[in-house]
Amino acid sequence: MFSGKPTRYAFLALEIFLLAATIALSVLFTSAREWSPAELVALLLALALVGQWLSVEIRGGELGASMVAIVLAMGLLGPVPAAACGAAAMVLTSATRRVDRSAWLANLSSLVAAPFAGGVAMRAMIEWFNGGDTRGFTTSVTFGLCLFSAFVLSLAPTFVLFALEVSTARRRSFWPELRALTPLLPGELAAGALAIILAVAYRGTGMTTLLAAIIVVIIFQRLTMALVRSEDRAEQLLARSRQLVGLQLGVLRTLVRALAMRDERTAHHAAAVAFHARALARALDCSAEEQDMVHTAGLLHDIGKFTWPDRILKADMIDEEDMATVRTHPQEGSILVGALDGYGEIAEAILYHHERIDGRGYPAGLIGAEIPLGSRIVAICSSYDTLVSGSSYRETMSPDEAQAELRNGARNGQLDPELVEAFIDLLQREGPTFGQNTDFDTELDFESRVHRAVDPGRQPSSAGRNQRGVRRWPGARPLNVRP
Repeated sequence: MFSGKPTRYAFLALEIFLLAATIALSVLFTSAREWSPAELVALLLALALVGQWLSVEIRGGELGASMVAIVLAMGLLGPVPAAACGAAAMVLTSATRRVDRSAWLANLSSLVAAPFAGGVAMRAMIEWFNGGDTRGFTTSVTFGLCLFSAFVLSLAPTFVLFALEVSTARRRSFWPELRALTPLLPGELAAGALAIILAVAYRGTGMTTLLAAIIVVIIFQRLTMALVRSEDRAEQLLARSRQLVGLQLGVLRTLVRALAMRDERTAHHAAAVAFHARALARALDCSAEEQDMVHTAGLLHDIGKFTWPDRILKADMIDEEDMATVRTHPQEGSILVGALDGYGEIAEAILYHHERIDGRGYPAGLIGAEIPLGSRIVAICSSYDTLVSGSSYRETMSPDEAQAELRNGARNGQLDPELVEAFIDLLQREGPTFGQNTDFDTELDFESRVHRAVDPGRQPSSAGRNQRGVRRWPGARPLNVRP
């Protein structure tokens, strides 16, 4: 229990110290470099203001979608712009809602000091991994992981300071006040994951991606408002879960759609791969959960190409100098998908879908059954659709020619021979047009997917072990990339 004026005064002194120290460090160590490009700074400040203007009032303060702008500033600009975004958001809400002076101080100290600390941590990690180059990483995987770490570092003290403010002002116990904030944690984590996705995309595509974030912020804020208001009722809690799952799926659908606008074949290819992958998993007697998992991996297996520049994405032939970028798309797709709750195994299937049975694939050089079943299925279905649909650098084949090519791939160590034969058997049973008229939105089946994610008890129970002896979904395997 926090009680008495001395405790309250001590906490106010702590808030003043945090705010003053952050301002002093910002003045001493800011540089012109972290305030450029100017249009990015202006956009993130605008996002912070709009997000906080639509913020949700809770016990102890305000929480809003300005977190998206703050995390983007941490990753793309630096600690001082991140603190500036937090300050702008808190000044707006404190002024427009006429809060008292102690709440002004609590708002500013928490949403200035915490983002500044996260930005400093991000800069330190950049310098550690890049040998002093503070303008980026060679791979988006490292960048995304570091930004996630910096985000968590800034989120934790924000929640603690809000809880301390309420407990000292109202003379209540600290832990119940902290627990009262936990319903907001999924929303804040979703905001951080979204910010990381946008930051990774910005490094590959520029300002266009971030301009779309304004609409995403508004959608996200409405979901958060519904989340907070429904915390005490079971039916409303279920609605909140549906909304959060819908946000996750909506972000992924938007990214795939944006990629399809740049490369018109992408959405059809994703739908065809997902359709064939589910059908093959069903033929292998996989459980309903495994079928859905491999189907989703098929839908999203090429999402890592979102960060490619157009000169690679639309190239007739890939130059040797661009192959290093091309080979990063499984990792980048994996980190984009893996940032969302419950998508870990799907992210793993995406990560390894360019491995080869003979160990000469990438990114980890896995051999045979070391490759997850989902990755082996997606590899076969992706290869088949590319062969029958054609591409900018490959002529279209007939289904029979494509099946012969799959067998060649199995013989030369690229594809799993047993799965190739199972897939060819499936195609011959279903006919030559099987899966050729697929549609992305139909395969996504948005509403049903949201309901299944929220209420998995409706799904059929797991089927028995695959009688063909193909290994089921393995546990997570550490990435061990060979030089």
